Amino acid sequence: MRVAVAPNGPELSNIVAGMWRLADWQLNIQARIRFIEEALALGISSFDHADIYGDYRCEQLFGETLKVAPHLKAQIQLVSKCGIKLTSDNHPYQLNHYDTSAAYVRAQVDASLANLGVEQLDLLLIHRPDYLMDAAALAGTFRELQKEGKVAHFGVSNHSAAQFALLDDQFPLVTNQLELSVLEHQSLDDGTLSQCQSKCIRPMAWSPLGGGRLFSGQDPAALRVRAVLEDLAKEYSCSLATIAYAWILRHPSRPLPITGSGRIAALKEATAALEVRLSNEQWYRLWVACRGHDVP
Repeated sequence: MRVAVAPNGPELSNIVAGMWRLADWQLNIQARIRFIEEALALGISSFDHADIYGDYRCEQLFGETLKVAPHLKAQIQLVSKCGIKLTSDNHPYQLNHYDTSAAYVRAQVDASLANLGVEQLDLLLIHRPDYLMDAAALAGTFRELQKEGKVAHFGVSNHSAAQFALLDDQFPLVTNQLELSVLEHQSLDDGTLSQCQSKCIRPMAWSPLGGGRLFSGQDPAALRVRAVLEDLAKEYSCSLATIAYAWILRHPSRPLPITGSGRIAALKEATAALEVRLSNEQWYRLWVACRGHDVP
């Protein structure tokens, strides 16, 4: 099932497949085709990329897959990000830094389109806040790319409410991709999720399982949260991961969680959360377990 991310925004699936580790999964092309097809069968039709993922290789791997199975292109939505310059063998920058200049954003959009083998990105995000961003100039770049048909919609990732507003005042943004999990609450308190709700835009939530810390972390917060997850998982007859996803989905800003696994079983755990609605008390049980104290 696809949902509108914002008024006049793109339609993405309720759960988004993250491609950050695609190169690490060591899947051949046929296995990648099966992964996309099985994701689609689960209702996951949106795939989240970034130009830098996999040392600049993941988009190319995904594009090679679409070249062999072009019928998949019409069934999926492609999200990508740019704005970070990482040092690598193929990109010999002197240090990691940010760049949102017109020339760089245009070059990276063209590179993403070529690597993915498509004519348009459904959504492009500025990956991290660039302290040297000229909001008016970047908005102009967005308008040109949209007019040329290279990008349908634009948003940001990891931006504060003020940073989002600065660019949104110049060009309407459709989402803010933020870190959110039972163990990561910053966006609950810093105004970003409140801003999304106020503007009727749906945030995207990365690292929804805390980078695996929910299952293997030995710190006090992880241990407390895991104990509550286990109780709720028994109550709902589902996995701990499903409850963790349900916790995110319960927020009224209606986040779109981004998975990070190449296992179809993990995608099934994510989509199962669409059928679980935690009560207020259950949601706050997990909040309290993470914080280690009662609500004020």
